Amino acid sequence: MTAQASPRTSSAPILEVSDLSVTYGAIQALKGVSLRLSESEIVTLIGANGAGKTTTLRAIMGLVRCSGELTYRGESIRSRATHRLVRDGLVLVPEGRIVFANLSVMENLEMGAYSRRDGGISRDYERVFTLFPRLAERRRQTAGTLSGGEQQMLAIGRALMSKPRVLLLDEPSLGLAPIVVHAIFEAIEEIHRDGVPVLLVEQNANAALRHSSRAYVLETGQVALEGASAEVAANPRVKEAYLGE
Repeated sequence: MTAQASPRTSSAPILEVSDLSVTYGAIQALKGVSLRLSESEIVTLIGANGAGKTTTLRAIMGLVRCSGELTYRGESIRSRATHRLVRDGLVLVPEGRIVFANLSVMENLEMGAYSRRDGGISRDYERVFTLFPRLAERRRQTAGTLSGGEQQMLAIGRALMSKPRVLLLDEPSLGLAPIVVHAIFEAIEEIHRDGVPVLLVEQNANAALRHSSRAYVLETGQVALEGASAEVAANPRVKEAYLGE
């Protein structure tokens, strides 16, 4: 199944980036990037290595200094600290399957819920285990001994334990076997069906465009193309550069 949300939505964006620029020393990594994510969507950013995809996510989360405007749920978040963004429901799963290697699966999930004070934490453990049955089987296993795919499932599951209202995913399929990639994208769609909009950075352009509503193509720090994912996938330039056609 693939995401079927309309490429145009009447709802106001839950996350909006306007004229975002980031400079690392003498290198300008982002040059006026603008994008939006509405509550009904999975939106993907595709592009070559060094195009600025990860920098975009890091800037949104306040992890790098930037200029431009960042708006989340109608409020500017340019000066908001990263930990506050997480508490407010804006959650990033960074590239690299980052887990607490010496802690168990269950302890990693507990870390995801560390700032919560509501009564739904137990229910969300079960939600994660339903989404990723392998984690349920390995709940007492040390995270560092899991396979790469299982660690990626755990990284996403830990993010879900923080009860996100928007989920940012950075290269969730990187380095994984095809069967695991399929499971990860099915989980992303299930998360979306549960009401969580997703901003997805992904080098697997074929999978990203199949499983998203809209797409932005980043090239050398700028948005080179945007539109409905099916339209972007049909673009001859995208076919040649990113889809191997």
